[in-house]
Amino acid sequence: MPDRPWVMTQTWNDLLFAHWPLPSLLLSSKIPAGLQLDVFEDQAWLGIVPFHMTNVAPRGVPALPRVSEFPELNVRTYVRVRDRPGVYFFSLDAANALAVRTARTLLNLPYYAASMRVSSGGGRVAYRSVRPGPPAAEFEATYGPTGPAFEPRRGSLEYFLTERYCLYATHRSGRLYRLDIHHPPWTLQAADAEIGPNTVAEASGITLPGTPPLLHFAKRQDMVAWAPTGA
Repeated sequence: MPDRPWVMTQTWNDLLFAHWPLPSLLLSSKIPAGLQLDVFEDQAWLGIVPFHMTNVAPRGVPALPRVSEFPELNVRTYVRVRDRPGVYFFSLDAANALAVRTARTLLNLPYYAASMRVSSGGGRVAYRSVRPGPPAAEFEATYGPTGPAFEPRRGSLEYFLTERYCLYATHRSGRLYRLDIHHPPWTLQAADAEIGPNTVAEASGITLPGTPPLLHFAKRQDMVAWAPTGA
């Protein structure tokens, strides 16, 4: 972990990790200069991750109703700078206009305001997101766990896809930065999902393959984040 104080806390709930293998050339052409596409056994991956956030607050500030909890939907791939692996986001949709404006202004992250609805019951999560755009995008799925909980083994594909402790992005000047996070090791479960309309990758110029995605579910993850630093 960084030797500086962390600045923000978040709790991520009812996550679906939906991953598709994609050609490395396709994804490497869409990430900023200075980032190296990270691959697992020569295969690149794109992830779509719907979840619901709670406890979103700066350090020392209590979580506030209707401000500190909202759904979010990420489209991401995996990158590294030298020996440090991380995540690169093509888009982040959120049902909180304040959070979207703040992240765009302070971090230059590709956040978009969306109308989102999440409900759960009977071990299933129903998730719907509609971004008016531009670019417009839609995602709908019903998903849930199908197997016992496990911690990904170091060196496994599940570990590669989830155990990442920073994101990379660029300032408006084009300069690369890194934002570090920390959390306990992931606890995952095998999952199934009925995915309906899904155009969030297409909105970033990425066409998903026709093959079914690799699916995992995580019930909860608590994390802290640090202020950005140079990559």
